[in-house]
Amino acid sequence: MLNILALYSGLLATLWIVAGVILAGKLYPGYNHATQFCSELGAKGSPTENISPLINNYPLGILFCMFGWYVTQLKGAPASVVISGWLIIIHGISTWVAGYSSMDADAYTKTPSFSHKVHSCAGLILFLSLLVAPVLIIFSASPEYISTAFKLFSIVCVLATLYFTYTFFNAINNKTNLGTHQRLSYGAQLIWLSGYSLVLAEGVN
Repeated sequence: MLNILALYSGLLATLWIVAGVILAGKLYPGYNHATQFCSELGAKGSPTENISPLINNYPLGILFCMFGWYVTQLKGAPASVVISGWLIIIHGISTWVAGYSSMDADAYTKTPSFSHKVHSCAGLILFLSLLVAPVLIIFSASPEYISTAFKLFSIVCVLATLYFTYTFFNAINNKTNLGTHQRLSYGAQLIWLSGYSLVLAEGVN
């Protein structure tokens, strides 16, 4: 039962974060998903500072780590697949750190607090871990676990992540709809994670 839950936790994490961010946003009066960072839900002094990590970061970290653990335990998997599992675990741990260390209320502050700096570092690791993982899968030589179709799907997700990350930074500079572009960038990564979960589940079945 635990193995099955771990197997599907990649997909479950994606569904969870969509529901969690929507719920936290409803508890934050005036919150705008299009123009505000996701992290502002847990920012210092926000109405959802304490509840957002409980709804999102902490359970999500568990789901990411469970799926990553499942991937590392695949029998006969090549190093690239196993390392991708460890990267997903790192993603989960970084999710906990980002939730524990709140960003400052002013996302554009020129004098960030220590907590804000830790949050930003965790966010960078979050991004890189789920960028490198699909790249490893693209170059993986394991037809038993990774099909050509999934490699092509991974390429599309990586390109989408990079493109929307570019538009995200442009949106930050222009201070326009940065929330939308952040969600698209991270969404591309989570779609890949969901696909990874489903592909491995198909192999089991």
